[in-house]
Amino acid sequence: MDKMLIFSGESNRKLSESISRALKIKLSNMDVSRFSDGEIRVQIKENVRGKDVFIIQPTCPPVNDNLMELLVILDAVRRASASRITAVIPYFGYARQDRKDQPRVPITAKLVANILTSAGANRILTLDLHAGQIQGFFDIPLDHLYAINVFLDYFKKRKMNDLVIVSPDVGGIKMARAYAKRFKAGLAIVDKRRNSPDSVDIMHILGEVKGKNVLLVDDIIATGSSLIEAAKALKRAGAKNIFAAITHGVLAANAVERVNNSLIDTLIITDSIPLGGDKKSKKIKVVSLGNLFAEAIKRIHFEKSISVLFDSIGR
Repeated sequence: MDKMLIFSGESNRKLSESISRALKIKLSNMDVSRFSDGEIRVQIKENVRGKDVFIIQPTCPPVNDNLMELLVILDAVRRASASRITAVIPYFGYARQDRKDQPRVPITAKLVANILTSAGANRILTLDLHAGQIQGFFDIPLDHLYAINVFLDYFKKRKMNDLVIVSPDVGGIKMARAYAKRFKAGLAIVDKRRNSPDSVDIMHILGEVKGKNVLLVDDIIATGSSLIEAAKALKRAGAKNIFAAITHGVLAANAVERVNNSLIDTLIITDSIPLGGDKKSKKIKVVSLGNLFAEAIKRIHFEKSISVLFDSIGR
């Protein structure tokens, strides 16, 4: 372990501290500041030559600042002659444009993959990518974790009965099926049609939810429109209690207010993105990824398999 160093960017210091506590290793010393014109300035304060370095930095909002900060840290560590550099990115930003679904649009997920590699990353560790194919955008090793077991532990403690796992759209069937298998629960799908990027029309429910506790599962909640409309449709179909387990709580614009006024009883998110004080709510519960990422980092360092840490989607 003396060959391993853990650095934290500024985007989610609390998660980095949770990971370091689980590893029983102090975060390594690094200065991150700004020049007078706003440019990011980084100085590594420890000897990293020949070390196995892990840089924890989710590229969450403000995405551009946090991504640029990660790139500058990667470059600094690479130029300081680290033996291997792993970028630990609990939330991978710019992932929603993963294909050309319209004329003259970019594939930003591939662009960011290229930039991270050029900046000096030798390996990527991330969680619940928006699309599985993003793993193939990297020409370096990528370890893809899933939050499913973290959510499973949360609900096991609450001993939920008559549970049905619900996908809020057809695209999330694969994830919902994996959750249903692990939770040993039923499966349902909300069939929807989107009017615009921020509003949807719910069509109907595929599956039996009447009199059941339902758990909506997805990777990202941004504005919350899909989840809120899905909750309305489920309640109309006779669902009892409605929960949502979402890995990445972006919670943009007035999403928290919309969740508070919705039919969702509890929204459970991970701490892959820090939940600011202005976004806290009695309806929103946060579960920690500290132990999951700590174990993954330890296994990568000692060249051990990490497959025991996750239940692969589609397995």
